[in-house]
Amino acid sequence: MTITIFLGALLGAMALGVPIAFSLLVCGAALMWHMDMFDPQILAQNTIEGANSFPLLAVPFFMLAGEIMNAGGLSRRIVNFAMTLVGHVRGGLGYVAIMAAIIMAALSGSAVADAAALAALLLPMMNRAGYDTPRAAGLLSAASIIAPIIPPSIGFVVFGVAANVSISRLFMAGIVPGLMLGAALWVTWWWLVRKEDIRASPRAPAAEVLKSLREATFALGMPVIVVVGLKLGVFTPTEAAVVAAVYALFVSTAIYRELKLNQLYGLFLSAAQTTAVIMFLVAAAMVSAWMITVASLPAELVAMLHPLLDRPVLLMFMIMVVTMLVGTAMDMTPTILILTPVFMPLVKAAGIDPVYFGVLFIINNAIGLITPPVGTVLSTVAGVGKVSMDAVTKGVWPFMVAQFAVMFLMVFFPQLVTVPARWFYG
Repeated sequence: MTITIFLGALLGAMALGVPIAFSLLVCGAALMWHMDMFDPQILAQNTIEGANSFPLLAVPFFMLAGEIMNAGGLSRRIVNFAMTLVGHVRGGLGYVAIMAAIIMAALSGSAVADAAALAALLLPMMNRAGYDTPRAAGLLSAASIIAPIIPPSIGFVVFGVAANVSISRLFMAGIVPGLMLGAALWVTWWWLVRKEDIRASPRAPAAEVLKSLREATFALGMPVIVVVGLKLGVFTPTEAAVVAAVYALFVSTAIYRELKLNQLYGLFLSAAQTTAVIMFLVAAAMVSAWMITVASLPAELVAMLHPLLDRPVLLMFMIMVVTMLVGTAMDMTPTILILTPVFMPLVKAAGIDPVYFGVLFIINNAIGLITPPVGTVLSTVAGVGKVSMDAVTKGVWPFMVAQFAVMFLMVFFPQLVTVPARWFYG
């Protein structure tokens, strides 16, 4: 009965068009009413406590770093560097997109920010070179979702806070899986364009490659500073976010000099607006998470799935399938906040490494950003690139399937995540 009320209140509110954050509050209030313990003071207290978290300070600073990165010329220099390396091969602009997405993922941690930058910079070039527009837009969309997986990742920050798991370990464990997703895109793109007659750019001379590398050096230095600093324990993930934002601001204003002081207000405002949405979701989710615990929903779920606790691979498979289905209708942050308190007791009861689970869970949610009908990243690429949503959806399918294949490969072979993760965080 409790599970029915929880799902009924949540899905019912969403079906009526209530924003997800308010639906979470409605869900928590419905559970409180059912258990005869409704108290507006408890509701308000849990909402405030939900956002009162030091690690969550990383979110606004990583968002700000992404805004500055795009406005200050860092993204463009990364794309130019990738262009000089592989722009001359068949389908070269696709490989440029994948390389640029991986590098930019280590700068912003936001799939939407990377999608906007890649679509604005590369999609017009791919159209002029004769690339199939839906396929090109699909590749840019799929490449952009690497951002929440390679550190720094806003998704890992939200999951780490919700699940009480080390964010630093999540960051380090996401590096190799993120690169594997990029490799899957690389192979898929090669297979799709191997016989197409696409006009390639001339090979860049060595002097031009060195020049583009020199121009991109400061942009490429940011992920190195963040990853090395986290591995050596120089700073926490929250401090790393501040370092990334300050570094991006310094490079954009003092070195590249493309960012003017009168642009800062707009960038700060944009980052603040996005952060406000995320933080309100986190705050509202704390109410439902607290009520889920009080109502013993995790215990009921553990009892229902008890036969699977001795088969962790099958349990992980079932969790990933459920997350896939939810991801088709819900954005990444609310999915993390709703499902994490439900799944974590199962994960712990089955003896699954929480960091390993967190990496696969975030990968699944990231791919959810390109699964129709919602697909936030698909909408971003369609809007920025002036392409129809149907065209982007059509073009993204082969890349989405490849990424799901890599994810399920990690489900059946956990060592693909756990072994390199141990090397990174010791």
